[in-house]
Amino acid sequence: QPKLRLYNSLTRNKDVFVPQNGRKVTWYCCGPTVYDASHMGHARSYISFDILRRVLKDYFKYDVFYCMNITDIDDKVSVRLCARNPFLQKLNETKDPDKKQMLDKIAKAVSEAVKRLEESIRQPANEEEIHKQTQVLLEEAADLLSEWLDFQHGAEVSDNSIFSQLPKFWEGDYHKDMDALNVLPPDVLTRVSEYVPEIVQFVEKIVDNGYGYVSNGSVYFSTAKFHSSDRHYYAKLVPEAVGDQKALQEGEGDLSISADRLSEKQSQNDFALWKASKPGEPSWDSPWGKGRPGWHIECSAMAGSILGESMDIHGGGFDLRFPHHDNELAQSEAYYDNDHWVRYFLHTGHLTIAGCKMSKSLKNFITIKDALQRNTARQLRLAFLMHSWKDTLDYSNNTMESAVQYEKFMNEFFLTVKDILRAPTDITGQFVKWESQEIELNSSFYEKKAAVHEALCDNIDTRTVMEEIRSLVSQCNSYIAAKKAAKQPPNRMLLESISSYLTGMLRIFGAVEGEDPIGFPVGGSAQSLNLESTVMPYLQVLSQFREGVRQIARENKVFGVLQLCDALRDDVLPDLGVRLEDHEGLPTVVKLVDKETLLKEREEKKKAAKLAKMKISPSEMFKAETDKYSKYDETGFPTHDTEGKELSKGQIKKLRKLYETQEKLHNDFLHMIQNGGAD
Repeated sequence: QPKLRLYNSLTRNKDVFVPQNGRKVTWYCCGPTVYDASHMGHARSYISFDILRRVLKDYFKYDVFYCMNITDIDDKVSVRLCARNPFLQKLNETKDPDKKQMLDKIAKAVSEAVKRLEESIRQPANEEEIHKQTQVLLEEAADLLSEWLDFQHGAEVSDNSIFSQLPKFWEGDYHKDMDALNVLPPDVLTRVSEYVPEIVQFVEKIVDNGYGYVSNGSVYFSTAKFHSSDRHYYAKLVPEAVGDQKALQEGEGDLSISADRLSEKQSQNDFALWKASKPGEPSWDSPWGKGRPGWHIECSAMAGSILGESMDIHGGGFDLRFPHHDNELAQSEAYYDNDHWVRYFLHTGHLTIAGCKMSKSLKNFITIKDALQRNTARQLRLAFLMHSWKDTLDYSNNTMESAVQYEKFMNEFFLTVKDILRAPTDITGQFVKWESQEIELNSSFYEKKAAVHEALCDNIDTRTVMEEIRSLVSQCNSYIAAKKAAKQPPNRMLLESISSYLTGMLRIFGAVEGEDPIGFPVGGSAQSLNLESTVMPYLQVLSQFREGVRQIARENKVFGVLQLCDALRDDVLPDLGVRLEDHEGLPTVVKLVDKETLLKEREEKKKAAKLAKMKISPSEMFKAETDKYSKYDETGFPTHDTEGKELSKGQIKKLRKLYETQEKLHNDFLHMIQNGGAD
């Protein structure tokens, strides 16, 4: 049997996963810094880790204890409330091209908002528009105004509570987003603001152990002293990044990279454990004076408080490897005087937007709420499942369309199986002889289950799992189609076994909510079971009654009744979320489907039917009606009926109108082809 292997950033290899304490797995995950709306970069990490956590817990049956932090003390939070430099000065001094582009974009948006407000003010009696444009200006200028206000009055701030209001709001917003994405909550959530005493104690011990030093009220970690120790070495994750001053300064925070702050360090590679606070910055008492925690120390102290001196898994985004996680490792191993603070480091891949870099700090991001306006939480999760958790994922129209089609493919299979299982049978009738088709499908089923297990053991490779699932469903669809063609019922127990397994796997991945044994919930997970079990018996009766009516109407050629039956199927029931599928010689299939999906299908069918009609040349439109006409002129226009009689003037006038209408439609089609607008 294959063993579970996880890609460990510490070794850059897929290592056999062996927890320290039997089946118990301790896991710490870096949570968000809450100063703005959660975005798709957050979703990339937290949905991916949610999938890994569920697989470890529900598939491999580990007892996972999951701890996550909320960073509510950070220079980003402080800057969002009270940045230190006037905005335009920052724009002129910024060298980073991406940040310069972002700042320039803000400046232009503010200028445009001012212009629109001035125009609305010049219009008489336009109070509503003035109020609207004022709100637009305030939203566009939020960052610019906060910097100006802080420049004028920031040093007067002395109440720490002002720094808790913003993160509290955005933390609540983050939890709502995670709930909407069906991400499991952590077993323990730690907030930096609640762990300041533990952080101070953590810093004190690092200093006592000889790896930290005090400078001008701040405390720094000596990377040289740590690296020179026989037991330790610095930058285990990304040793090649040592000395990268841009990355190091980003790790220190915007309020901690001034020339006087940088000069306090013994080495430019050292990093802050505790930062002395200036007037107007958040501060707490410490042995070194008023200050606040450094960014990296926060996770070390909180994780250590909950999980102790060593954890099985530490997770975070790929961009956190250096300096954040390397600094976490160094200071934690300096505190515990060990070399195994983390056994397995898991890092999720980057997320790009249509191939472009996405960054919250650059304000080039799509919020989770915006993403959920375009696609459902299940579709987002399926997109992530169809890609490796540790590689870059491109969030684009193509990526999401693939996920939408995968969901539709699976849902159609589940609905078909449900319809098969609803066919009446007695208790013995469900056991039927297995022929070669059933034996072959069952053999393939077990092969696919083994392949799924092997893929999950291989670094939880959900991409391969989803491909194996698609292949198995395709084989099932072929089997069902062959049985229908032979007018034979498919083996219900075999299909039930396969569909239950597939539903269980998707539930493990978090893509199926509720407890339905087969398929996706209908009408939401809360009412799914009641809705389907309640309405389906009535729909079955309606379908059987309609089938009987159609049979009688066909035998007696009552075409008006047949049209009414078609209208019930095509126009009435889709508005109620019901799809009827008629098959010649077989019972009608009844499926409960999302109403919006059915309405979209109906519009697509209408468009397809219109396009098909447009393709018909007017010279051909009447030639197929051999039961009505026997002769045609050179343009394909009918001249005689089936008995050889010339058509009357009234008939010709009516047909000429139809001919001219079709001629216009066909010309429109030819025009579309010339412009590349039709397939």
